[in-house]
Amino acid sequence: MSSLNQPKPVRLIVGIIHTPGAKVEECMEELARELGEEAYRSAPCPFDGTSYYEEEMGKGLLRVFTAYKRLIPRETIRDVKIFTNEVEKVFSYGGGRTINLDPGYIAEEHLILATGKGFSHRPYLGGGVYADLTLMYVNDEWKTLDWTYPDYRNAETMDLFKKLRNEYSKQLKEEYRR
Repeated sequence: MSSLNQPKPVRLIVGIIHTPGAKVEECMEELARELGEEAYRSAPCPFDGTSYYEEEMGKGLLRVFTAYKRLIPRETIRDVKIFTNEVEKVFSYGGGRTINLDPGYIAEEHLILATGKGFSHRPYLGGGVYADLTLMYVNDEWKTLDWTYPDYRNAETMDLFKKLRNEYSKQLKEEYRR
C-alpha cells in the first residue's frame, strides 16, 4: 500500500493573451487582489503560434506570462481557473473577450494548465475544470508532449519556465528549511 502524502505547493502562473487595446493593467490589479503579488511578468510579445483566438479576439494579439510569489496547494488551481474565467467576463466587450487568462502551475516535475476543455489527457478536477499536462521536466529540461500548445513549445518560453522553475525550487528549499 502506498502512503498518502500531501505534495509540495506549486508556483502559480497565468498566461495572458490580449488584444492591443485591452485593459491589461486593470486586469493584472484584479488578479493581484485574489492571487497575490507578482514574482515575474514578461514583456508583451506577439501571439502568433496559432490563429485559434482571432475569430473572437481579432488579429495582432499579444502574449504575457506572469508568475506569483505565494505558493499554492495544487488542488486550488481549479478555483483559480473559475476565478480567471469570471475576470475574463469583466474585460469582455461586445460579446467577445479582450483578455484570455490561462492559469496553471509549475511544479518540480511538470507544468499544468487549467482548462475548461476536456480531452483524453486531461483529468477532470471538478467545477467544469480539467488539468492539462503541458510540459514535463526530465533530466534538467522541459519536454513537450504531442498536445503541448505551440507557444509553450518555443525555446524562449521554455527558457522562461526553466528560470521560473529554478526560482520556485529555491523558494521551496528556503520555505521547507524553516
